Amino acid sequence: MSVKTVLDNSSLLMHITMKLSDGSAADSTKVNNKPARVNLGDNSLSKAFEAQLFGLTIGDSKEFTLEAVDAFGDVNPDNIHYVDRTKFSSDAPAEVGSIVTFTQPGGEIPGVIREVNDLSVTVDFNHPLAGQAITFAVDIVEIL
Repeated sequence: MSVKTVLDNSSLLMHITMKLSDGSAADSTKVNNKPARVNLGDNSLSKAFEAQLFGLTIGDSKEFTLEAVDAFGDVNPDNIHYVDRTKFSSDAPAEVGSIVTFTQPGGEIPGVIREVNDLSVTVDFNHPLAGQAITFAVDIVEIL
């Protein structure tokens, strides 16, 4: 009987827990006991993340830290926009920390309100974990 291992272009089910540099959990598939299905080689994960999975087998667990560029990317200043304050209303107030969604031709894009002043609202469209090193803990559930 051969043991299945994670190879390039593998599809797998795995639990993923993400931790910030202070050790706090940012997210985990274990919360709802729903492992993530990932397809290696489809560019949905960074090459550095995929490289950490190669050679693992069902039941294996691994913890590793990726720098921002290999996790959710560096903060891109081009993804920070200033929106006229009049675009917000009492039904959709501009509050620091709130997530707002804007409709674009390609679909909806969420952004986090970073600053509000009398004239404009600063909206950050970077991933909320961009610019941060992330520690990942993975548990391989199934190799498909």
